[in-house]
Amino acid sequence: MKLNEQAKAIIETWRTGFVATVSAEGAPNVSPKGTFVVVDEETIAFAEMRSPQTVANIAHQPEVEVSFVDVLSRAGVRFRGRARIIEPGEEFDVLMPLFRAHWDDDLCAMFNAIVVIPVDVLKPLRSPAYEAGASEGDLRALWKTKIADMA
Repeated sequence: MKLNEQAKAIIETWRTGFVATVSAEGAPNVSPKGTFVVVDEETIAFAEMRSPQTVANIAHQPEVEVSFVDVLSRAGVRFRGRARIIEPGEEFDVLMPLFRAHWDDDLCAMFNAIVVIPVDVLKPLRSPAYEAGASEGDLRALWKTKIADMA
Protein backbone atom coordinates (compact mmCIF):
# COMPACT_ATOMS: atom_id res chain seq x y z
CA MET A 1 0.00 0.00 0.00
CA LYS A 2 1.33 3.44 -0.88
CA LEU A 3 2.10 5.79 1.99
CA ASN A 4 0.21 9.05 1.77
CA GLU A 5 1.88 12.40 2.49
CA GLN A 6 0.38 12.57 6.02
CA ALA A 7 1.83 9.18 6.88
CA LYS A 8 5.29 10.08 5.59
CA ALA A 9 5.21 13.47 7.32
CA ILE A 10 4.34 12.08 10.74
CA ILE A 11 7.19 9.54 10.56
CA GLU A 12 9.67 12.14 9.33
CA THR A 13 8.58 14.60 12.06
CA TRP A 14 8.24 12.38 15.11
CA ARG A 15 10.30 9.22 14.27
CA THR A 16 8.80 7.28 17.21
CA GLY A 17 6.34 4.53 16.43
CA PHE A 18 4.72 2.15 18.90
CA VAL A 19 5.25 -1.37 17.58
CA ALA A 20 2.73 -4.04 18.56
CA THR A 21 3.86 -7.67 18.36
CA VAL A 22 2.68 -10.99 19.77
CA SER A 23 4.93 -13.26 21.83
CA ALA A 24 5.31 -17.02 21.29
CA GLU A 25 2.99 -17.43 24.28
CA GLY A 26 0.34 -15.28 22.57
CA ALA A 27 0.82 -12.24 24.80
CA PRO A 28 0.56 -8.78 23.21
CA ASN A 29 3.59 -6.51 23.46
CA VAL A 30 3.88 -2.82 22.56
CA SER A 31 7.27 -1.14 22.44
CA PRO A 32 8.22 2.37 21.29
CA LYS A 33 10.93 2.55 18.63
CA GLY A 34 12.47 5.97 18.04
CA THR A 35 14.46 5.23 14.87
CA PHE A 36 11.78 4.98 12.19
CA VAL A 37 12.47 5.99 8.60
CA VAL A 38 10.51 5.89 5.37
CA VAL A 39 12.31 3.44 3.09
CA ASP A 40 10.18 3.98 -0.01
CA GLU A 41 6.58 4.67 -1.04
CA GLU A 42 5.35 1.43 0.54
CA THR A 43 7.86 0.56 3.27
CA ILE A 44 8.90 1.80 6.72
CA ALA A 45 11.73 0.55 8.94
CA PHE A 46 13.31 0.95 12.36
CA ALA A 47 16.73 0.13 13.71
CA GLU A 48 16.89 -2.44 16.48
CA MET A 49 19.27 -1.65 19.35
CA ARG A 50 17.87 -2.96 22.63
CA SER A 51 14.80 -4.89 21.61
CA PRO A 52 15.46 -8.62 21.93
CA GLN A 53 11.83 -9.33 22.85
CA THR A 54 10.47 -7.41 19.85
CA VAL A 55 12.86 -9.26 17.52
CA ALA A 56 11.96 -12.63 19.06
CA ASN A 57 8.26 -11.84 18.68
CA ILE A 58 8.71 -10.84 15.02
CA ALA A 59 10.72 -14.00 14.33
CA HIS A 60 7.84 -16.01 15.78
CA GLN A 61 4.99 -13.96 14.24
CA PRO A 62 6.00 -11.31 11.69
CA GLU A 63 2.61 -9.55 11.53
CA VAL A 64 3.00 -6.19 13.34
CA GLU A 65 1.07 -3.01 13.80
CA VAL A 66 2.74 0.37 14.31
CA SER A 67 1.07 3.56 15.54
CA PHE A 68 2.46 7.07 15.20
CA VAL A 69 0.81 10.02 16.95
CA ASP A 70 1.50 13.72 16.55
CA VAL A 71 1.29 14.66 20.23
CA LEU A 72 0.25 18.23 19.44
CA SER A 73 -2.56 17.57 16.97
CA ARG A 74 -3.68 14.30 18.58
CA ALA A 75 -3.83 12.74 15.13
CA GLY A 76 -1.73 10.06 13.54
CA VAL A 77 -1.55 6.93 11.46
CA ARG A 78 -1.58 3.20 12.06
CA PHE A 79 0.29 0.75 9.84
CA ARG A 80 0.04 -3.01 9.55
CA GLY A 81 2.40 -5.33 7.73
CA ARG A 82 4.68 -8.36 7.87
CA ALA A 83 8.01 -7.33 9.36
CA ARG A 84 11.32 -8.69 8.17
CA ILE A 85 14.51 -8.63 10.25
CA ILE A 86 17.64 -7.57 8.34
CA GLU A 87 20.86 -8.66 10.05
CA PRO A 88 24.19 -6.90 9.36
CA GLY A 89 25.33 -7.65 5.83
CA GLU A 90 24.74 -6.39 2.30
CA GLU A 91 21.05 -5.40 2.62
CA PHE A 92 21.69 -3.87 6.06
CA ASP A 93 24.53 -1.79 4.56
CA VAL A 94 22.27 -0.60 1.72
CA LEU A 95 19.67 0.63 4.25
CA MET A 96 22.10 2.29 6.69
CA PRO A 97 22.37 5.63 4.82
CA LEU A 98 18.66 6.20 5.54
CA PHE A 99 19.49 6.06 9.26
CA ARG A 100 22.81 7.90 9.08
CA ALA A 101 20.95 10.84 7.55
CA HIS A 102 19.25 11.33 10.95
CA TRP A 103 21.50 9.81 13.62
CA ASP A 104 25.21 10.04 14.34
CA ASP A 105 27.77 7.27 13.89
CA ASP A 106 27.89 6.44 17.61
CA LEU A 107 24.17 5.65 17.69
CA CYS A 108 24.24 3.85 14.33
CA ALA A 109 27.07 1.64 15.62
CA MET A 110 24.60 0.31 18.22
CA PHE A 111 22.20 -1.05 15.58
CA ASN A 112 21.95 -4.87 15.77
CA ALA A 113 19.43 -5.22 12.97
CA ILE A 114 16.99 -3.26 10.84
CA VAL A 115 13.33 -4.23 10.88
CA VAL A 116 11.65 -3.53 7.54
CA ILE A 117 7.85 -3.35 7.32
CA PRO A 118 6.14 -3.32 3.92
CA VAL A 119 2.83 -1.58 4.65
CA ASP A 120 -0.28 -3.65 3.90
CA VAL A 121 -2.82 -1.51 5.80
CA LEU A 122 -2.75 2.21 6.58
CA LYS A 123 -5.44 3.84 8.72
CA PRO A 124 -5.74 7.33 10.17
CA LEU A 125 -5.91 7.98 13.92
CA ARG A 126 -7.78 10.99 15.31
CA SER A 127 -8.72 12.10 18.80
CA PRO A 128 -12.43 12.16 19.62
CA ALA A 129 -11.85 15.86 20.34
CA TYR A 130 -12.26 16.46 16.60
CA GLU A 131 -15.77 14.99 16.68
CA ALA A 132 -16.50 17.27 19.65
CA GLY A 133 -15.67 20.31 17.49
CA ALA A 134 -11.98 20.95 18.20
CA SER A 135 -9.79 21.99 15.30
CA GLU A 136 -6.18 20.97 14.72
CA GLY A 137 -5.14 24.54 15.56
CA ASP A 138 -7.07 24.40 18.85
CA LEU A 139 -5.43 21.14 19.87
CA ARG A 140 -1.94 22.26 18.88
CA ALA A 141 -2.32 25.46 20.92
CA LEU A 142 -3.71 23.57 23.92
CA TRP A 143 -0.95 20.95 23.95
CA LYS A 144 1.84 23.45 23.30
CA THR A 145 0.65 25.34 26.38
CA LYS A 146 0.46 22.16 28.46
CA ILE A 147 3.95 21.11 27.40
CA ALA A 148 5.36 24.58 28.09
CA ASP A 149 3.78 24.49 31.55
CA MET A 150 5.64 21.25 32.30
CA ALA A 151 9.02 22.96 32.00
